[in-house]
Amino acid sequence: MNFELTDRCKDFQERVNAFMDERIYPAERVYEEQMLASGNPHFQPPILEELKVEAQDRGLWNLFQPHPEWGPGLSNAEYAPLAEIMGRSPHLAPEAMNCSAPDTGNMEVLTLFGTEEHRERWLKPLLAGEVRSAFAMTEPLVASSDATNIETRIERDGDEYVINGRKWWTSNALHANCKVMIVMGKTNPDGPKHQQQSMLVVPLDTPGVNIIRGLPVFGYQDREGHAEVVFEDVRVPTSALLAGEGEGFMISQARLGPGRIHHCMRSIGMAERALDLLCQRALQRVTFGKPVAENANIMDWIAEARIELEMIRLLTMKTAWLMDTVGNRHARVEIAAIKVAGPNVALKIIDRAIQVHGGGGVSDDFPLASFWAHQRTLRLADGPDEVHKRTIAQRELRKWESAAREATAAGASA
Repeated sequence: MNFELTDRCKDFQERVNAFMDERIYPAERVYEEQMLASGNPHFQPPILEELKVEAQDRGLWNLFQPHPEWGPGLSNAEYAPLAEIMGRSPHLAPEAMNCSAPDTGNMEVLTLFGTEEHRERWLKPLLAGEVRSAFAMTEPLVASSDATNIETRIERDGDEYVINGRKWWTSNALHANCKVMIVMGKTNPDGPKHQQQSMLVVPLDTPGVNIIRGLPVFGYQDREGHAEVVFEDVRVPTSALLAGEGEGFMISQARLGPGRIHHCMRSIGMAERALDLLCQRALQRVTFGKPVAENANIMDWIAEARIELEMIRLLTMKTAWLMDTVGNRHARVEIAAIKVAGPNVALKIIDRAIQVHGGGGVSDDFPLASFWAHQRTLRLADGPDEVHKRTIAQRELRKWESAAREATAAGASA
């Protein structure tokens, strides 16, 4: 395994860091002021549009996009350090450089499985940052951690599909620029378990698409929104189908692999910034006659944070390297492992940074409370920890299944 950064990656790393220092971090306060003045939690602040223009001018656009036709064509291992840097300012940096979820995953789906019509109508505007998109899979009435449970019906009626069902946690559906969503539902509920589902491209303004509410996350109404959406006799042409009937589960697995590792890369950046804030606060605050940083437990926290950050960064880089060299399918265990480890390590560091900040840590005067809410949610988003642990455990058990069967057979015949 070779994790040495390429010269191209180092160049982008330097440029992204410069953009963060010169424009992103100074814009954070402006962003907060504009959001507060609007009175609308889903407002699109002008500062973000300004940053998008500048990111394009600097050539820091669609960095996630592996296809050189639409981006710099970076590998996963080259993109990983850049996503980490963006994670240090999660509300601004990813969208400013057109590397936000769920758009990155949706663009990849449209690239791999979309028709020329899909690419022309939706992919190109997404790549240009002119529109945003949503992904509708999770449902409130079933355990959606098992995607085969979904109940939304997609029925063929002549040259149209008719959608009926209820989704929630449809992230980005309340974004001011959201125009389209990818919807997963069942076209063949009696078919084989993993071939019952299909995916459709559905414009947000299609009659029958009803956004009921935005779901708060630990009291936060995120700007992009996490919507509950009801589909009532929603009709789209059969050309809206992605890949083919019964291919929805396959598409979801192809989509979620890269998305999961992108989340983990950003988690490392968020944790790094939390550690920076922890150290700064610990040096500045004096209790009982000495800086907080001189307390042994705080030194332990700082040391443990550095050790754990280096561990999950190495695991992330190994995962990215495997995705580049043997493909997402063969990196499945590592993707599952980093999806569990990344948010949990980040949460631990953020929580300790909150503790060092005292009352300020749970306020909006610092980004830590928002970071914590984001990372705690990530232990559920794109599959809960337990599902990923199950994947890892099954792979471990598989190594011993044949031996266990032989032992059982030998015992029965004795």
